[in-house]
Amino acid sequence: MSSNSVPSSSDKLLSTAQIRQAFIDFFVSKQHTHVPSSSLVPFNDPTLLFTNAGMNQFKDCFLGIDKRDYTRAVTSQKCVRAGGKHNDLDNVGYTARHHTFFEMLGNFSFGDYFKQAAISYAWEFLTSKQWLALDAERLYVTVYETDNDAYNIWHNDIGLPADRIIRIGDNKGAPYASDNFWAMGDTGPCGPCTEVFFDHGEHVEGGLPGTPEEDGDRYIEVWNCVFMQFNRLADGTMEPLPAPSVDTGMGLERISAILQGVHSNYEIDLFVNLINSAAKLLGIANEGQASLKVIADHIRAVSFLIADGVLPSNEGRGYVLRRIIRRAVRHGNKLGAEDSFFYKMVAPLVTEMGEAYPQLVEKQAFIESAIEKEEVQFAKTLAQGLRLLDSELEGLKSGDVLSGEAAFKLYDTYGFPVDLTADITRERGISIDEAGFDEHMEQQRQRARDSGKFDVDYSAAIKVETATEFVGYEQLEDDQVTIIGLYQDGKEVDELNEGEQGVIVLNRTPFYAEGGGQVGEMGEIRSASGVFEVEDTKKSGQAIIHHGVVNMGSLTTQQPAEAQVKSNIRLASARNHSATHLLHAALRKVLGEKVSQKGSLVTSEVLRFDFSYDTPVSARDLLTIERLVNEQIQANIATQIEFMNIDEAMAKGAAALFGEKYGETVRVLTMGTREIEDGVEKPFSIELCGGLHVKRTGDIGLFKITSESGIAAGIRRIEALTGMGALRYVQQADSQLTTLANQLKAKRPEVAERVQSMADKQRELEKEIERLNQKIASAQAASLIDDVQLIADKKVLIAQVAGIDGKAIRGLMDDMKSKLQDTIIVLIGEKGEQLALAASVSKSLTGDIKAGDIIRYLATELGGKGGGKPDYAQGGAPNSDKLATVVAQLPSWLESLLA
Repeated sequence: MSSNSVPSSSDKLLSTAQIRQAFIDFFVSKQHTHVPSSSLVPFNDPTLLFTNAGMNQFKDCFLGIDKRDYTRAVTSQKCVRAGGKHNDLDNVGYTARHHTFFEMLGNFSFGDYFKQAAISYAWEFLTSKQWLALDAERLYVTVYETDNDAYNIWHNDIGLPADRIIRIGDNKGAPYASDNFWAMGDTGPCGPCTEVFFDHGEHVEGGLPGTPEEDGDRYIEVWNCVFMQFNRLADGTMEPLPAPSVDTGMGLERISAILQGVHSNYEIDLFVNLINSAAKLLGIANEGQASLKVIADHIRAVSFLIADGVLPSNEGRGYVLRRIIRRAVRHGNKLGAEDSFFYKMVAPLVTEMGEAYPQLVEKQAFIESAIEKEEVQFAKTLAQGLRLLDSELEGLKSGDVLSGEAAFKLYDTYGFPVDLTADITRERGISIDEAGFDEHMEQQRQRARDSGKFDVDYSAAIKVETATEFVGYEQLEDDQVTIIGLYQDGKEVDELNEGEQGVIVLNRTPFYAEGGGQVGEMGEIRSASGVFEVEDTKKSGQAIIHHGVVNMGSLTTQQPAEAQVKSNIRLASARNHSATHLLHAALRKVLGEKVSQKGSLVTSEVLRFDFSYDTPVSARDLLTIERLVNEQIQANIATQIEFMNIDEAMAKGAAALFGEKYGETVRVLTMGTREIEDGVEKPFSIELCGGLHVKRTGDIGLFKITSESGIAAGIRRIEALTGMGALRYVQQADSQLTTLANQLKAKRPEVAERVQSMADKQRELEKEIERLNQKIASAQAASLIDDVQLIADKKVLIAQVAGIDGKAIRGLMDDMKSKLQDTIIVLIGEKGEQLALAASVSKSLTGDIKAGDIIRYLATELGGKGGGKPDYAQGGAPNSDKLATVVAQLPSWLESLLA
């Protein structure tokens, strides 16, 4: 295939990879800049869980707060829809076109061309014999009802018959709420769109868009052109945008299915190869099983998410990733998999998509390791789930119903599919309360939808057309700046007066804007008429904006001023920022090259560094890392800053921060001593960084690690101090050691040994106390037998026991159970401010009442918590005046259940 055309319809069918490349080649030939796919983790965008559309990385361009060196772009964007309000997970594998991961082909215009060119480009690429050569007679389009411009272009210029152009109005119950009107949010850029549909033919059920039968599969959307021409304000007003833009999208999988003559996305070459690989791994035949489709789909989402820095965890993006992995594993188990298998699907994926996405090749081993680790963990979790299910089923007999709450808990907490729960219960003649399960599932979906809602007023974003020149690398103050913009509550104003909060934009500034983990700087902006205290500095597109308050007088636009950064904070922040680079390098030297930065926070007080690593860092390794950093500080080597092409920087071995945006020219920071590795001289640290740094490593003064902890699966965090902060920390620790040595009457080197000896002795005393408590409890057991009473013809013992805690009450209960048969036993231990609750119900009586119900009743009444199995349960509660009343009422409560 040539670089600017694709085979005609008579040639061999196009592969998915060829279609992707053809789309890019076509728009490059139309003077579009090819922009690589952005990460699946949206950069600096709290409104999104994952990148879910091609336009995400260009959002600021459409908002007018970011200027690029191009006005036309083409991308093939990685997308995931598996969490929040964009969640296709439950449909994957059971429909023809739902995926967790998909690729969105898109072309974009930022104030360049508009409807005429966008529609012409779409039609040419889809129907031209030089490109996709789709049959024009099988294409239909929709336009927004009032968008006569788009209608006329399709009808008069393209020549599409009127009966193949469908107007769609506000079909979603509100003004501008339409399938053919797109909005970024409740406010902000929006506009009509036109969509292209492909007709699969009369043999497929379904009707045209806008008809009651539109949900059928006959007419499939293949292209969507969004014309962003309005800015919707909070009051609903639609203001025309000064530079209308175009945002288009075409699903790669959908168009591949059409061009390859298949109806389902899972029948295209890419998926056929992945599905066949999955079948081979599992030792089964590919017979179109839905579970094979799930595995083939999920390996794409999982691998790309891990490659983009997401790891399985119990919250946020990591939780969604964990759910996808476990869903794939369960479907493998349904097909007979007994051991870990899912991680072996990474290799076939690399074969299919590694050429287009080299990060899959580079990180293949890491991706495989992360998936395998999660598979092993899930096997353990699955075993726990089976034990919990056995507990829930205990006491139930054939014909009974397992509560929907219990089935949902198994699903939500242990990833235990409800169909597996149903299989197990069915064997015992027990059914599931499916309505109750569905109710809990809907509540969970609603929580997910709520968490995916972000009430962002895009019209309130500060949009500055002029770029700010940053002069802060070499100076802390500048007395030749001009105020070019003042903002209050997101709106441009002419003046800020004393006491008012606001934002100042300067033509140039020494203030560093928040970025790369370093917080924005503070200081003052002074004019002849007022003083503005800068509390934070951020970026807005190419502008640097200063947030703060007017402390004196007033400031006006176009006024000359002086800007001054707080020097002590600047220097302290620079020390911490430089130390993070030395720390990163030291971590990789000690723990291995697999360590990569996952985030950082740099302030004037502390530095925090997050990195990928599977296990806690040992105390010995932490000492080594700390020593290596301090050796570089002691060497007092001058830091080196260079600007170069990004490819040249990568070739030199410069590390890039995950999630950051980089242009063609990058700023490269080199720090520390140089050493020879494999015959090549390499610096201790070389990274891309636009932040503020010390002139020499010795300026850092001292580096001291203060903590190391895990913050998510496979992610560790180190916190540290530098300079005087590190010195104060060491002095404080030294003072505490001296105080401790004096109290123990020991020499300082002997303190650790002395403390260990005391701790060992304390543990021995605690064990002796526990043994004595057990003896006391056993002695009390004999006297408690006399307190057994009959309630509803059932033997019941209710007893309060002094000096008994949670551990001792279990021993006392065992003693009582050996002496009392067919008895309900309730023990309440009192020790200090706490109550220990325990209940035992003989198995012969669990059909009448369950121990867990008794404990839950007591815990609720006493303000505590607890639960357990039908025959034994335990809990705790604070000791209070309520106890006597609750104990007095317990017999009547039991009688109400036993009668």
